[in-house]
Amino acid sequence: MDRFIAMETFVCVVEAGSFSAAARRLHVGQPAVSKTIAQLEEKLGVRLLLRSTRGLTPTEAGLQYYERAKRSIEEANEAELLARGAGTGLTGKLRVGAAVTFASLHVIPHLKTFLATHPDLQIEIVLDDRQIDLLEHGIDVALRMGSLGDSSMTARRLAQTRRVALATPAYLKAHGEPKTPADLARHQAVVYNPSGGPGIWHFRRGETEASVAVSGRIHVSAAEGVRAAVLADMGITVASDWMFSEEIRSGAVKILLDEWSLPVIDLWAVFPTGRMVSAKARAFADFVEAVLEETASR
Repeated sequence: MDRFIAMETFVCVVEAGSFSAAARRLHVGQPAVSKTIAQLEEKLGVRLLLRSTRGLTPTEAGLQYYERAKRSIEEANEAELLARGAGTGLTGKLRVGAAVTFASLHVIPHLKTFLATHPDLQIEIVLDDRQIDLLEHGIDVALRMGSLGDSSMTARRLAQTRRVALATPAYLKAHGEPKTPADLARHQAVVYNPSGGPGIWHFRRGETEASVAVSGRIHVSAAEGVRAAVLADMGITVASDWMFSEEIRSGAVKILLDEWSLPVIDLWAVFPTGRMVSAKARAFADFVEAVLEETASR
């Protein structure tokens, strides 16, 4: 039994939903498809499909095999295209993981350009502020901000931006403007707090460092909630330029304590460990990098 043919057959059966539909797609007889799947299950020593009157359903092992087999087929096809010198034509599906607010502000509005360049490509964007498992969710490339906890991951830094303290003019008119980091302790803070820890902001000016434990009635686990609270004049927050880029330019929010700096934040393209980085994933990372370079130059 040819292992690659068996993988292709199994993937086709799962996607088609039946042996007969898969046979029609593969232009072979149904008995040949059934025999290939039976031989595959025997070789692996595990049941991959559950047969019932309603059709075929992958088992848990079958779903895991399907995901890995599909990736192997895609990588083999891409390697063949690269060998033929046709790797610039991006086709198929690309699954991207990204934080909700960042993708909504800086990625999705620009996708039309990327898709126009690659008309045979489909993109699925998995929006989640958590750092989800890339292999488990079938992610080809994820956009992650901050430090990377797992040093074994394949990653590439795309951009870096500053973090700033900011608030709306309406909030500052009502409560006054802080002149030093210590003044922040007397203000309402909107704390971005995905991990549930205390709200502590770290400032630096030359050799001087200041850490402030802020108090606030609003702690938010998703960046979009921070934006909503700040823009509703509910307090001061610390955020990246990316989170409030348009509002900073328009004056809808004001940067505070600008003689003080906060730790910068990096954006990374992260790829699944142990798998060849696809041309699609590399091209998408290049695209996001170019978008952020253009945004920074405005």
